[in-house]
Amino acid sequence: MTRSYSFIAVLLATLSGCAVPSPYQSPTPSTGSTPQAPAPVETHPAAPPGQVDQTPSAPVPQVHEPSLGPAARALVSQAQTQATAGNYAVASGTIERALRIEPSNPLLWIELGKVRQAEGNFVQAENMARKALNMAGQAPKAQSAAWKLISDSYRGRGRNTEARDAQAKADQLAAS
Repeated sequence: MTRSYSFIAVLLATLSGCAVPSPYQSPTPSTGSTPQAPAPVETHPAAPPGQVDQTPSAPVPQVHEPSLGPAARALVSQAQTQATAGNYAVASGTIERALRIEPSNPLLWIELGKVRQAEGNFVQAENMARKALNMAGQAPKAQSAAWKLISDSYRGRGRNTEARDAQAKADQLAAS
């Protein structure tokens, strides 16, 4: 019995000499060197009074107009042919396939809205256009197309004042 306590004592003495870092402590360098200070952050001095500050400014974000990928473009072309033939249910199914490929592309939502409008479902056409408008970001051409669809859906419901206002927004965005 004392022999097992002796063995444990020797084992503990041996282990206590080993430096095993705790998982809750940050490791210290084993070389004995002191930690290095972080490199100073480079700053640009302010311009002297009376002079214009020449520090570089943040780049102006580029407006990125959405476009269709090859697969979505082929599906939209197919859907337009189907809609022209009066197969609106098939055309909407084809555009929905394209939406599974590019779900956040506002151009596809506009195309689906055009099919809904051709079916005579002006409320859904407006809803698709508003969804596209929310996804268009700062792209004026996509926004203009969405407002044009909103205008057409208002006109289809006899809401001519709202249609005129939406068309004015579409024209303003198309000119920019």
